[in-house]
Amino acid sequence: MGGLRERKKEATRAALSWAAVRLTAERGWSGVKVEDIAAAVGVSPRTYNNYFFSKAEAIAFRHLERSLWLAAELRHRPPDEPLWEAITHAALRQWEPGPEVEHMPPQGPDEWAAGLWVMLAEPALKAEMLRGKIAEKELAAAIADRTSMDLGSDLYPRLGAASVMAASDVALELFVQGGTGEPMEVLLPRALRMVATGLPTA
Repeated sequence: MGGLRERKKEATRAALSWAAVRLTAERGWSGVKVEDIAAAVGVSPRTYNNYFFSKAEAIAFRHLERSLWLAAELRHRPPDEPLWEAITHAALRQWEPGPEVEHMPPQGPDEWAAGLWVMLAEPALKAEMLRGKIAEKELAAAIADRTSMDLGSDLYPRLGAASVMAASDVALELFVQGGTGEPMEVLLPRALRMVATGLPTA
């Protein structure tokens, strides 16, 4: 029962975070209130406040959670898989839609990208997104384990993790700007290939 309760709580948290992202991208930062997010998930504002203190925290949670999934997924990739192939596969898993997205799909690609661009420029959200450094440390630890390097003394795991996060951020920025017309599923692997060719393991 305890495990089921925790899974339900995590599902509610994910749904609230996704609703915050989707509604803010659709309506703009000032056009969404906590009450709107709670209603989209079918819970009360009080329940929302049990999970998040602010709209920015709810939105940033999705970014942090997906970044942490990257590190966890990398640890589960086959041990004989080349490092940067494993990282690319793990990174792409971040963008697979969960049940909360299927329940509340975003609008069309162009409108979605434009809405995300406006949302990500919000100062309050930028401050919350800095928590992504937590995920970068987890990814560095996963890279260190996979390469049998020392996280405390070797540069590569930390530099590799920082490069992966930077590549993801740049790919996302290009996607939301809409200049290339390409989805994240294309931009992200290309960005990681560029990083990989400049970061040989030996």
